[in-house]
Parts: sequence; C-alpha cells; structure tokens
Amino acid sequence: MLARVQSFVLTGIEALPCEVEIDILLRDMPATQIVGLPAGAVKESLDRVQAACTNSGYAWPHGRVLINLAPAEMRKEGPVYDLPIAIGVLLAAGTIPAQRSQTNPAGLDHRACLFAGEVALDGRVRPVKGMISMALLARRRGAHHVIVPAENAVEAAVVEGIEVYGVRTLAEVVGLLTGAIERDPHPAVDVASLIQDAQAETDFAEVRGQEGVKRAITVAAAGGHNLLMIGPAGTGKSMMAKALPGVLPPLSPGEALEVTRIYSAAGLLCGNGDGDGNGLVTVRPVRTPHHTASTPALIGGGQVPRPGEVTLAHRGVLFLDELPEFSRDVLETLRQPLEDDTVTIARAHSSVRFPASFMLVAAMNPTPRGDREPGEIGRREMERYLSRISGPLIDRVDIHVEAPAVPWKELTKKDHRGTSSGAMRDAVLQARERQRARQGDAPNARLRGKRLDEVAAIEEDAQSLLGRAVSELGLSARAYDKIRRVARTIGDLEDSDTVTTAHVAEAVQYRLLDRPAWGVV
Repeated sequence: MLARVQSFVLTGIEALPCEVEIDILLRDMPATQIVGLPAGAVKESLDRVQAACTNSGYAWPHGRVLINLAPAEMRKEGPVYDLPIAIGVLLAAGTIPAQRSQTNPAGLDHRACLFAGEVALDGRVRPVKGMISMALLARRRGAHHVIVPAENAVEAAVVEGIEVYGVRTLAEVVGLLTGAIERDPHPAVDVASLIQDAQAETDFAEVRGQEGVKRAITVAAAGGHNLLMIGPAGTGKSMMAKALPGVLPPLSPGEALEVTRIYSAAGLLCGNGDGDGNGLVTVRPVRTPHHTASTPALIGGGQVPRPGEVTLAHRGVLFLDELPEFSRDVLETLRQPLEDDTVTIARAHSSVRFPASFMLVAAMNPTPRGDREPGEIGRREMERYLSRISGPLIDRVDIHVEAPAVPWKELTKKDHRGTSSGAMRDAVLQARERQRARQGDAPNARLRGKRLDEVAAIEEDAQSLLGRAVSELGLSARAYDKIRRVARTIGDLEDSDTVTTAHVAEAVQYRLLDRPAWGVV
C-alpha cells in the first residue's frame, strides 16, 4: 500500500517541493523507518506521529512502514513533516479514502493539497515556520489548497490564488479530507488595507537643535541612503535614529510580502515574533543589534543557514549604535551586502542567498570617552578611534554628518519649535514620488551604471565643482557615484529636474570623513 502527500523544504526563505511517500507492508515485521536525509527533529517525528494517530482514534498499521522524503539529496529540518507523514500513513492504511472521485466526493482532494504542521501527542497541530513560502510554492505549482496549523492560517492567506485551511487537530484534517467536516477556507487577507505607516517612538520636534542633522536624515530617507552620525555623547544621535521610522514611506504590498516571508522563515511570526497578529509585517523593520553581535548574528549563518540582522532589516533600517565598538571583522562583513543587497551563506552541501536591501544608519562618538579634547592630542585620539572602521566601509556610507553639542540656550528655550517628523515625512514622500515616476520602485541609492548617468544629469558648473572635490579630497569612484546619487536626491527634495551646483555642494558637504581632518585608515 503506497501513498504520496505533498509538502515543502525550506531552504533559506525559499520553499522547494517535497514529496512524502509512505509504503506499508503488512506481511513484514512491525517497524517504522524514515529515509530521505532527515535531521534529528524529523527522525523524532515518528514517535510523535504514531502517538498522535493512536490518541486521535486511528489505528497505526501493523507492519513495516517506510517513509521517504523526496528529493533524497536535500536535508530535511524541523517538525514541519509531522502532519504530512500522519496523513500519508492514514491514506496508505485506508483510513482516509485515496480515490476521492468514487468514494469521497465531498472531501478535499489530498492530491491538490500541500500539508505542513507539527503534531502534539494528543493530536493537536502546532504552528511551524515558513508558511508564506509554502503558500507561494503551492500557487506556483498549481495546488488548490494548503492545510496548515490554525495559528499560521492568516500568514498563508496573504498569498492570493490559493485556498487556506487552518486546522487545530489531526482529526480535523481527516474530516476535511473525508468530507465529514465542511468548512469554507480562511478569508483572503487584503494586504494593501493592512499596511500601516510607521509609528516612531520619538517625534523629531522633540529633538532640540540638530537642524543640520535633521536635514541630512531627510535626504537619507528620501533616497534610501546610508547615514553615519558623528558627535559627542548626549547630542541626540540615538534619539534621532529612533525617530527615523516616522519619516520613512510606508511599505508597498510587494515589500510587505517580502519582509513577511523573511520573518516567517526565521520563525518570528509564530505568536511572539515581529508580526502584529494579522500574519503580515506592515511596518518597515528597524533592527538594532548590540555591538557584541557576532558575524552569524549580523550577516546570517549557522549549520542550517538562518537570516541575520541585515536580512531581518530588509526594506527597513539597520541601526548600529556606537559603530567603532563593533568588532572590525564583523563590520567588514557588511561591505558585500551594502554593495549587492544580498547575502550568500555557503556551506559544503549547499549555499543559501538571503535578500539584504536595507538602509544602514550608524552613530558614533569621536573618541572612546564620548567627546574630543581640543588640540593635537584630541585629534590623534579621534583618529585612533576612527581607525577601528576601515576606509572601504566608510566609503560605502553615502552621508557622514556631524551632530555637534547642543548650546545651552537651545536646550532651555521655552518656545522651541524644531522641524517635526510630519514635515520631514511630507518632503520624503514627495521626493519618493518623483523618483517612482522617473525610475520605478528603485530609490536613488540603488541607481547604477548607465541608469545613474541618465537620471543624475549634472549641470556644467556643478560637474566642475564635483571634479574639484574629487581631486582635492582624493575621493574614490564609489564616493563619486554616491555624491551624484545624494545630489540627485537633494534635487528631488527641491523639485528640480537637474542637479545644480547647490545640490552637489550639499552632497559633497556630507562626505565628512573624506576630509583630511577627519580621514580614516
């Protein structure tokens, strides 16, 4: 007796087809074996599944039960195969009729379903990760239904074109397949209606002074540029980073699905993760790893590759506070994702690629003690501290801006009215709309090659100014392109079709660490 049930293998954030084959030989001695490169958790599923079937009132076959997870060369991880194995055994044993057209006209056709879920010993079905990836796989393969744990149903339902059934027990799945239970699929989720604007903890109006930094943040948010803030301790750098989400544009429906897929694969949507209860990440993620974070934590990795902070910040912000306190080796791993917007984790048996298109925002003090002593001693101390960050990494940051100490009069002013998050957000949205109309969904920070030459048309006087800046500051070709991108964003903020001398001058001003007095090694 042979049965086949469809499930999936999660590789990174991609779902690949997995066929669960069950063969039962009643004449052989009782034994249960699982093959197909199963990991430890998959091997343990045999005892869970057998207990779940027995405690749900279904007899376990008395014979040799052979379970194969195909394709056999791909390693299978996690408890996701509990439910498909249980259904496959019940199909092979005849508990669930295999021929729907003759004996089972009312139930769901198991051949048109994908199954996933962990089973408890009493038959309850527990949530697993990667359900949105599985739903996307089902749509690609033309499957009509997915049967998932009830806690994962909303997550899978954000994918259009398939019917999602959330189940709480093994008996409920059997009822759906036999026709004993009739139920409508889970309602489809309207992604566009759920997307929210980010609600930041802090409004920029609460930040006293620092209008120059606010301007730089507005430019960075408008073009998706990387930003580094440098200044003494207590000048509001971390406070402004916390306020940044309030000026970023909302996620598009496509971006929301991308981010949700990542968080689902990382297991952060199951009850206590970053999901907000509707199965969808609806705000741009902001990740703030501690400076003691390891390379796998930041970039991703592990024996079974998992997404790191740069991937969890996809379509959002990665904020690194006290940048020089991070290990230099860890910081150097940021160079490739900052250029390519992806991270590739290579292992002996396979490699996994994770998306990592994020906006890097970093903050640092000029010296380890928090401020800079005047004179030559202070300059040398600052240079030693800055040398913890490599020049190539600094080169990949579009905007370097100084956050100076706030004067006493500014701190005590009663009628203080600084630029608010609302005003900054309006400017950012208008600039992003100009970019969308001109070049599609790619922000200015992602422009490359000929497209950058076409979009960032620089006036003759501005080109001359930029040439002098490159020569005098010794800027790299990468820094040259970054200045052009930032200048193009400044032009968008001012509703200008061309890049003028004023735009280039402001963009050059933001290359703070390229100046001789601030140089890094």
